[in-house]
Amino acid sequence: MSRILIVEDEDIIRSALQRLLIHNHYDVLTAGSVDAALASHDLASFDLVITDLRLPGRPGTDMIDLVAPKPVLIMTSFASLRSAVDSMKMGAVDYIAKPFDHDEMLAAVKSTLLRSSNVLIQKSESAESTAQPQPQTHIKINDMIFGECDAMKRVFHLISKVAPTETTVLIQGESGTGKELAARALHQFSRRAEKPLICVNCAAIPETLIESELFGHEKGAFTGAVNARNGLVEAADKGTLFLDEIGELPLEAQARLLRVLQEGEIRRVGSTQSIHVDVRLIAATHRNLKALSKTGEFREDLYYRLNVMQIKLPPLRDREEDILGLAKKLLVKFGQKMGNPQLQFSPDAMMAIARHSWPGNVRELENALERAAILCEDDIITAELLDLDLDAETHLSTGLVAMEEYPGDGFDEPEQDLSLEDYFQHFVLENEDKMSETELAQKLGISRKSLWERRQRLGIPRKKTSKN
Repeated sequence: MSRILIVEDEDIIRSALQRLLIHNHYDVLTAGSVDAALASHDLASFDLVITDLRLPGRPGTDMIDLVAPKPVLIMTSFASLRSAVDSMKMGAVDYIAKPFDHDEMLAAVKSTLLRSSNVLIQKSESAESTAQPQPQTHIKINDMIFGECDAMKRVFHLISKVAPTETTVLIQGESGTGKELAARALHQFSRRAEKPLICVNCAAIPETLIESELFGHEKGAFTGAVNARNGLVEAADKGTLFLDEIGELPLEAQARLLRVLQEGEIRRVGSTQSIHVDVRLIAATHRNLKALSKTGEFREDLYYRLNVMQIKLPPLRDREEDILGLAKKLLVKFGQKMGNPQLQFSPDAMMAIARHSWPGNVRELENALERAAILCEDDIITAELLDLDLDAETHLSTGLVAMEEYPGDGFDEPEQDLSLEDYFQHFVLENEDKMSETELAQKLGISRKSLWERRQRLGIPRKKTSKN
């Protein structure tokens, strides 16, 4: 169990954050100032320190040197954003703007502890290297594909189970969800990792050329075939062949591919000789192959050959707890690429990222962040730079805006530094006797289902006397 120290002088924030982290299975202690933390606790015993930036006496940034090399997460108000960015330059691993969303805080804590544990694992492995290969772990897979939500953990589990085998894998998911990254992970953690991984986008090759590209051709096999040529399947011999968008493969090419799976053989276009190949096949698609097989657009026998093991990648909109963590990870990459490693999100940018539905999934997020990194003239990525076309959908994070804009109907404006969950709890308890569930949800800017789910999570049952 990870051990966390909270240094915060505001009692309500300190106790609320402590409850949140304890509820999520962390060992948590607190202090009201830097000096109190030094006097009361063994700082070396903590895995993470979460501290307010402005504290009585010494500033929270003093904790960075006091607990080094352990990570420090800074909390700050919107007005102190520039100071928060400066604290990153001093060595803080991240910052959270108050009032913060609980999901955002939990994501930041998880990703910080994970990065810290990765560093320790890498140091341990380099210090204790042996001739025996080390077992692959979920942490190593997470280095290739970011994800901490339950759906992605299931993906990592499947990859770790199937990667060392020779089983054919079908990866399903919407465009931009990272199907090629999953294929690369399957290859990287397989026994074929030292052999080639050949990636082919079936939708990008003209139908008239795809058989030649995949299976090769003999000289004179067709107009323009002036020389014999090996195909991509041969190039993947002893390694892995990844066929992306396999649903676009023409029926004739599907028949040839089926022979590869059944017999381990290919026949070049224009040849009568079969060539043995040892290839592991990974396929991916965003289409419903089973439905296509029923209409004759995809060979049913090939579908069943491909569908031995299926890995489904969730769309980004269903990975709410991953979105901000993934965005921060990508921003580090683009910041380094643009020569500006200090890039950080403004609070309005984080809100925009959390609210957007991301129909283009991870690829759309990457494009938005790369564009913003190029246009950014200082260290701060704003919502305006992201230029997101926010749709009418409301996500839980929009409740923050709704509650800040709605102080009426008996709802006393809460203290400035309360988190989103505290706002929610205060608002519901104050207004549930005079508002229906629909009215509550509308004022909070969330759906009735989200209202019910958050009630359940916070232990706020519906009153029998409330209107329906």
